[in-house]
Amino acid sequence: MMKKLDILYEDKEYIIVNKPAKMLTIRTEKEKENTLYHEVSTYVKKKYPKNKVFIVNRLDKDTSGIVVFAKNEVCKKFLQDHWNEITTRKYMAIVEGVMKGKNILKHYVKESKTLQMLVTDKEHGKLAITEYKSLKWNKSYSLLEIQIHTGRKHQIRLQLSTTGHPIVGDKKYGSNKNPLGRMALHAYYLKINLPKKEIICESPLPKEMQKMFPKIEKSEK
Repeated sequence: MMKKLDILYEDKEYIIVNKPAKMLTIRTEKEKENTLYHEVSTYVKKKYPKNKVFIVNRLDKDTSGIVVFAKNEVCKKFLQDHWNEITTRKYMAIVEGVMKGKNILKHYVKESKTLQMLVTDKEHGKLAITEYKSLKWNKSYSLLEIQIHTGRKHQIRLQLSTTGHPIVGDKKYGSNKNPLGRMALHAYYLKINLPKKEIICESPLPKEMQKMFPKIEKSEK
Protein backbone atom coordinates (compact mmCIF):
# COMPACT_ATOMS: atom_id res chain seq x y z
CA MET A 1 0.00 0.00 0.00
CA MET A 2 1.08 3.57 -0.57
CA LYS A 3 2.21 5.36 2.58
CA LYS A 4 0.94 8.71 1.37
CA LEU A 5 -0.87 9.77 -1.78
CA ASP A 6 1.41 11.99 -3.87
CA ILE A 7 -1.00 14.69 -5.05
CA LEU A 8 0.32 16.99 -7.78
CA TYR A 9 -2.86 19.03 -8.32
CA GLU A 10 -6.39 19.16 -6.95
CA ASP A 11 -9.47 21.32 -7.43
CA LYS A 12 -13.23 20.77 -7.38
CA GLU A 13 -13.18 18.90 -10.69
CA TYR A 14 -9.89 17.03 -10.90
CA ILE A 15 -7.25 15.33 -8.82
CA ILE A 16 -3.89 14.54 -10.42
CA VAL A 17 -1.47 12.21 -8.66
CA ASN A 18 1.95 10.62 -9.06
CA LYS A 19 1.76 6.83 -9.41
CA PRO A 20 4.70 4.77 -8.17
CA ALA A 21 6.04 1.89 -10.23
CA LYS A 22 4.67 -1.57 -9.46
CA MET A 23 1.19 -0.30 -8.61
CA LEU A 24 -1.84 -0.95 -10.79
CA THR A 25 -3.87 2.05 -11.91
CA ILE A 26 -7.17 0.18 -11.63
CA ARG A 27 -8.32 -3.12 -10.17
CA THR A 28 -8.03 -6.51 -11.80
CA GLU A 29 -9.49 -9.90 -10.91
CA LYS A 30 -6.32 -10.71 -8.96
CA GLU A 31 -5.81 -7.32 -7.29
CA LYS A 32 -8.72 -5.19 -6.11
CA GLU A 33 -7.38 -2.91 -3.37
CA ASN A 34 -3.68 -2.21 -3.95
CA THR A 35 -4.45 0.15 -6.81
CA LEU A 36 -4.08 3.86 -7.43
CA TYR A 37 -7.82 4.16 -8.03
CA HIS A 38 -8.53 2.67 -4.58
CA GLU A 39 -6.08 5.08 -2.93
CA VAL A 40 -7.54 8.14 -4.65
CA SER A 41 -11.12 7.06 -4.04
CA THR A 42 -10.40 6.51 -0.33
CA TYR A 43 -8.78 9.93 -0.07
CA VAL A 44 -11.69 11.73 -1.75
CA LYS A 45 -14.36 9.89 0.25
CA LYS A 46 -12.73 10.88 3.54
CA LYS A 47 -13.53 14.50 2.64
CA TYR A 48 -16.77 13.91 0.76
CA PRO A 49 -18.28 10.49 1.58
CA LYS A 50 -20.77 10.56 -1.31
CA ASN A 51 -18.28 11.56 -3.98
CA LYS A 52 -16.88 9.21 -6.62
CA VAL A 53 -13.74 9.48 -8.72
CA PHE A 54 -13.37 8.56 -12.37
CA ILE A 55 -10.15 7.48 -14.05
CA VAL A 56 -9.17 9.60 -17.07
CA ASN A 57 -5.86 8.07 -18.18
CA ARG A 58 -3.95 4.95 -17.19
CA LEU A 59 -0.34 3.88 -16.85
CA ASP A 60 1.03 0.36 -17.00
CA LYS A 61 1.84 -1.24 -13.65
CA ASP A 62 5.61 -0.84 -14.07
CA THR A 63 5.35 2.75 -15.39
CA SER A 64 5.46 5.57 -12.86
CA GLY A 65 4.19 9.12 -13.15
CA ILE A 66 1.19 11.35 -13.70
CA VAL A 67 -2.37 10.00 -13.64
CA VAL A 68 -5.53 12.11 -13.86
CA PHE A 69 -8.82 11.46 -12.08
CA ALA A 70 -12.05 13.43 -12.49
CA LYS A 71 -14.49 14.06 -9.66
CA ASN A 72 -17.57 13.80 -11.87
CA GLU A 73 -18.55 12.00 -15.06
CA VAL A 74 -18.98 15.20 -17.11
CA CYS A 75 -15.36 16.23 -16.55
CA LYS A 76 -14.16 12.70 -17.19
CA LYS A 77 -16.01 12.51 -20.49
CA PHE A 78 -14.79 15.93 -21.62
CA LEU A 79 -11.14 15.08 -20.98
CA GLN A 80 -11.34 11.66 -22.59
CA ASP A 81 -13.20 12.97 -25.65
CA HIS A 82 -10.62 15.73 -26.22
CA TRP A 83 -7.54 14.13 -24.66
CA ASN A 84 -5.19 14.23 -27.66
CA GLU A 85 -6.22 17.77 -28.63
CA ILE A 86 -5.98 19.52 -25.26
CA THR A 87 -3.08 17.75 -23.56
CA THR A 88 0.69 17.71 -23.90
CA ARG A 89 2.16 14.49 -22.43
CA LYS A 90 5.85 13.87 -21.91
CA TYR A 91 7.74 10.90 -20.55
CA MET A 92 11.29 10.00 -19.57
CA ALA A 93 12.62 6.60 -20.57
CA ILE A 94 15.94 4.83 -20.24
CA VAL A 95 16.63 2.54 -23.19
CA GLU A 96 19.27 -0.07 -23.91
CA GLY A 97 22.27 1.04 -25.94
CA VAL A 98 23.51 4.39 -27.21
CA MET A 99 20.73 6.42 -28.80
CA LYS A 100 21.55 9.96 -29.94
CA GLY A 101 19.65 12.77 -31.63
CA LYS A 102 15.91 13.11 -32.04
CA ASN A 103 13.21 11.64 -34.26
CA ILE A 104 9.48 11.16 -34.73
CA LEU A 105 8.33 7.55 -34.92
CA LYS A 106 5.18 6.77 -36.89
CA HIS A 107 3.75 3.26 -37.09
CA TYR A 108 0.39 1.62 -37.55
CA VAL A 109 -0.20 -0.69 -34.61
CA LYS A 110 -2.67 -3.36 -33.56
CA GLU A 111 -3.19 -5.66 -30.60
CA SER A 112 -2.49 -9.38 -31.01
CA LYS A 113 -4.53 -12.23 -29.56
CA THR A 114 -1.95 -12.45 -26.77
CA LEU A 115 -2.61 -8.77 -25.87
CA GLN A 116 0.77 -7.61 -27.20
CA MET A 117 0.94 -4.65 -29.54
CA LEU A 118 2.40 -5.20 -33.00
CA VAL A 119 3.40 -3.03 -35.95
CA THR A 120 1.10 -3.59 -38.91
CA ASP A 121 -0.13 -1.75 -42.03
CA LYS A 122 -2.53 1.16 -42.44
CA GLU A 123 -5.43 -1.10 -43.36
CA HIS A 124 -5.25 -3.18 -40.18
CA GLY A 125 -3.88 -0.78 -37.57
CA LYS A 126 -4.21 2.62 -35.93
CA LEU A 127 -1.57 5.33 -36.27
CA ALA A 128 0.82 5.81 -33.34
CA ILE A 129 3.08 8.88 -33.23
CA THR A 130 5.91 9.15 -30.71
CA GLU A 131 8.50 11.95 -30.69
CA TYR A 132 11.76 11.60 -28.79
CA LYS A 133 15.08 13.31 -28.17
CA SER A 134 18.15 11.95 -26.43
CA LEU A 135 19.14 13.89 -23.30
CA LYS A 136 22.05 11.85 -21.94
CA TRP A 137 23.84 8.60 -22.67
CA ASN A 138 26.69 6.43 -21.53
CA LYS A 139 28.20 3.22 -22.91
CA SER A 140 25.20 1.07 -22.03
CA TYR A 141 22.07 3.22 -21.76
CA SER A 142 20.40 6.38 -23.03
CA LEU A 143 17.95 8.73 -21.33
CA LEU A 144 15.20 9.98 -23.62
CA GLU A 145 12.55 12.68 -23.34
CA ILE A 146 9.41 11.53 -25.13
CA GLN A 147 6.25 13.26 -26.26
CA ILE A 148 3.31 11.22 -27.49
CA HIS A 149 0.88 12.62 -30.04
CA THR A 150 -1.52 9.66 -29.95
CA GLY A 151 -2.75 7.43 -27.16
CA ARG A 152 -2.27 3.88 -28.38
CA LYS A 153 -1.71 1.05 -25.93
CA HIS A 154 2.01 0.43 -25.25
CA GLN A 155 2.96 2.78 -28.10
CA ILE A 156 6.15 4.09 -26.49
CA ARG A 157 7.29 0.61 -25.53
CA LEU A 158 6.58 -0.88 -28.93
CA GLN A 159 7.94 1.97 -31.03
CA LEU A 160 11.22 2.28 -29.14
CA SER A 161 11.62 -1.47 -29.42
CA THR A 162 11.37 -1.18 -33.21
CA THR A 163 14.46 1.09 -33.17
CA GLY A 164 16.50 -1.67 -31.54
CA HIS A 165 16.57 0.20 -28.23
CA PRO A 166 13.89 -1.29 -25.93
CA ILE A 167 13.10 0.35 -22.62
CA VAL A 168 15.23 -1.04 -19.80
CA GLY A 169 13.26 -3.68 -17.90
CA ASP A 170 10.59 -4.09 -20.58
CA LYS A 171 10.88 -7.83 -21.16
CA LYS A 172 7.64 -7.92 -23.13
CA TYR A 173 9.14 -5.72 -25.86
CA GLY A 174 12.65 -7.07 -26.04
CA SER A 175 14.69 -5.83 -23.06
CA ASN A 176 17.23 -8.27 -21.69
CA LYS A 177 18.39 -6.03 -18.84
CA ASN A 178 16.63 -4.99 -15.64
CA PRO A 179 19.08 -3.29 -13.25
CA LEU A 180 16.27 -1.23 -11.68
CA GLY A 181 13.85 -4.03 -10.87
CA ARG A 182 11.20 -2.08 -12.81
CA MET A 183 10.56 -0.72 -16.27
CA ALA A 184 12.42 2.55 -16.83
CA LEU A 185 9.48 4.61 -18.08
CA HIS A 186 8.10 7.64 -16.24
CA ALA A 187 5.28 10.02 -17.18
CA TYR A 188 6.82 13.26 -15.95
CA TYR A 189 4.93 16.16 -17.60
CA LEU A 190 1.29 16.93 -18.34
CA LYS A 191 -0.34 20.12 -19.59
CA ILE A 192 -4.11 20.33 -19.95
CA ASN A 193 -5.60 23.27 -21.85
CA LEU A 194 -9.13 23.60 -20.48
CA PRO A 195 -11.61 26.26 -21.70
CA LYS A 196 -11.17 28.43 -18.58
CA LYS A 197 -7.82 27.32 -17.17
CA GLU A 198 -4.53 25.61 -17.89
CA ILE A 199 -3.22 22.85 -15.64
CA ILE A 200 0.47 21.95 -15.68
CA CYS A 201 1.91 19.12 -13.60
CA GLU A 202 5.45 17.78 -13.39
CA SER A 203 6.76 14.71 -11.60
CA PRO A 204 10.52 14.44 -11.00
CA LEU A 205 12.44 11.50 -12.38
CA PRO A 206 12.46 8.73 -9.75
CA LYS A 207 15.74 8.39 -7.85
CA GLU A 208 16.41 4.88 -9.12
CA MET A 209 16.26 6.15 -12.70
CA GLN A 210 18.47 9.15 -11.89
CA LYS A 211 21.12 6.78 -10.53
CA MET A 212 21.49 5.15 -13.94
CA PHE A 213 23.53 8.18 -15.03
CA PRO A 214 26.04 8.95 -12.25
CA LYS A 215 28.65 9.86 -14.87
CA ILE A 216 27.63 11.32 -18.18
CA GLU A 217 30.05 10.99 -21.07
CA LYS A 218 28.07 13.28 -23.35
CA SER A 219 24.89 15.29 -23.26
CA GLU A 220 22.70 16.95 -25.81
CA LYS A 221 20.26 19.82 -25.31
